[in-house]
Amino acid sequence: GILDADIYGPSIPTMLGLYGAPDSADGKSMTPKTAYGVQTISIGYLVDAGQAMIWRGPIVTNALQQLLRDTNWSDLDYLIIDLPPGTGDIQLTLVQQIPVSGSIIVTTPQDIALIDAQRGLAMFEKVNVPVLGLVENMSMHICSNCGHEEAIFGHGGGRVMAETNRIDFLGALPLDIHIREFADSGRPTVVADPEGRPTQIYKEIARKVSAKLALQAKDFSSRFPNIVVQNT
Repeated sequence: GILDADIYGPSIPTMLGLYGAPDSADGKSMTPKTAYGVQTISIGYLVDAGQAMIWRGPIVTNALQQLLRDTNWSDLDYLIIDLPPGTGDIQLTLVQQIPVSGSIIVTTPQDIALIDAQRGLAMFEKVNVPVLGLVENMSMHICSNCGHEEAIFGHGGGRVMAETNRIDFLGALPLDIHIREFADSGRPTVVADPEGRPTQIYKEIARKVSAKLALQAKDFSSRFPNIVVQNT
C-alpha cells in the first residue's frame, strides 16, 4: 500500500489516475482506493484538486493522523509512506505515531539537493529509524531523439553521499521524458513500459529494499505501552 503523506502537495492520485473521495462503510473510517493492485490513501482524495492547502502545522499533523488512524488497509505486504521534502512536522509525527521499519533517502545529484538529503538522513538516524539506502533520481538526462546521456545535474553525487554515510546505494533513475509522461497520465512506468530500462531499475531497487527488510531483526517494542510495576 501507499500512504501519501505529502499533505501540501499530494501527487499519488494523479500518478495512479485515482480521483474522488474514498468509500466509507461506517461513516468514520476510509477504504483505500486501489489501482494496479496497490491500495492507496491521500489527502488528495479528500480535497478539490485546485484547493490550496493553507494549513498550519497542527492542522497538517491532524490530517496525517487521520490518514494513519482511519484507513482500513487490507492484508498489506508493505506500507510505503511518501513523505514531502524536509524534516518538519509530518516526518516527526510519523515516527512518533507508528513503528517505521526503515527509510529511503531520495535525492538528485546536485550539491543543493544533497545538502537537504543529508539533513533528512541525519533526522532519521536521530530518531532511530533505520536508513535502508539511497536512490539518486534524475541521475542522467536521456535525449528522447538520439538517446544521448548527459549528467546535467552533476555526476555521482548520490553514490558519493551513500558511501560517505556508509549506507547502501540502491540505484540511479534517469531523467527520462517517458517517466514524466506516464506519471502525468496515471500509468506507472512499470505498467506502461514493463520491459523498459527505468522499469528494470525500479524492480531492482524494490528487490534490494525487500531483501533488507526481510533480513531486518523484528522489533515490536514501540507497539506496546510502557508498563511500570511498583511495590506497594
